[in-house]
Amino acid sequence: MTTIPQPIPPAAQGAAADWPRPTTVLDVPRLAAHLGVDMFLATETFQRTGSFKFRAAYNVAANVPHPHVIAASSGNFGQAMAYACKLFGKRCTIVMPANSARVKVDAVLSYGGRVDLVDTAKVKRADRVGQLAAEHPEAYIASAYDDPFVIAGNSSLGDELAALQTPPDVVVAPIGGGGLTAGLIQASRRSDLTMAVIASEPAMANDAARSLRAGHIVYNESEPQTIADGTRTLSVGRHNWEILKDGLETIIEVPEDAIREGVRLLFSLANLKAEPTGALGVAAVLTSPQTFGSRKVCCVVTGGNVDPGVYASLVTGT
Repeated sequence: MTTIPQPIPPAAQGAAADWPRPTTVLDVPRLAAHLGVDMFLATETFQRTGSFKFRAAYNVAANVPHPHVIAASSGNFGQAMAYACKLFGKRCTIVMPANSARVKVDAVLSYGGRVDLVDTAKVKRADRVGQLAAEHPEAYIASAYDDPFVIAGNSSLGDELAALQTPPDVVVAPIGGGGLTAGLIQASRRSDLTMAVIASEPAMANDAARSLRAGHIVYNESEPQTIADGTRTLSVGRHNWEILKDGLETIIEVPEDAIREGVRLLFSLANLKAEPTGALGVAAVLTSPQTFGSRKVCCVVTGGNVDPGVYASLVTGT
């Protein structure tokens, strides 16, 4: 196990102890052999608040002057934003689906954030955020993915991968709204490397893949109820799309069973706990190993925040 040197913080504020942690790079020979691909993992499960989202949230909280931040989230961005706001002495309100994992709701609350639960079958999260924005004109409305501060914060992960002694030829990461993959593309473009970016998306939430084929943003009519809850978005973001449409090599659409198997493989062959969204990269390799050929692949495991009961059922297959 190796770690990357501490990245430069997004803003010259806050104590160094509160900066985003460098990613953890894992050599996983058993998993690589099982999948038949030359690969390693970059896991953000040890990042503050348990996912890569803290990179983005920290960048938002550090750079906007507003005393209050409002955002919608399935959980990971919400808890990251709540913690980042706490660090910078700001208030935070997170709009979350009523069926969000309890562990993620509790985490937002534990960091001092306020949770506003909505039934997404009746009220879209974006609509509820709009209502709150009208009630709180002093607040900054942060998108979990469609925000330049978010994309820039996420790009720090790509900078770390590009700085490895042996950087990957291709990085595969989950896509929901596109904030992470857009950030990885940004980092690849400003490095001296040719580091391709491939996105992994649940087949039942494949608006990004359909958008790439159509050449324009395609929207879901409702939030797709994939087990990978971090990808339950209506579409990719507009800021993201301008980067993704020419920057992604491809998007691999993966079935739900492959996501479950990805969680199990990370547990059994890499000794790593991952939430379903975090296992999407491995699920993509499992689904389409021929896409990667002989290239050196980095699978980004984006987070490990999962309800214990759900995780137990995934690992045991019950």
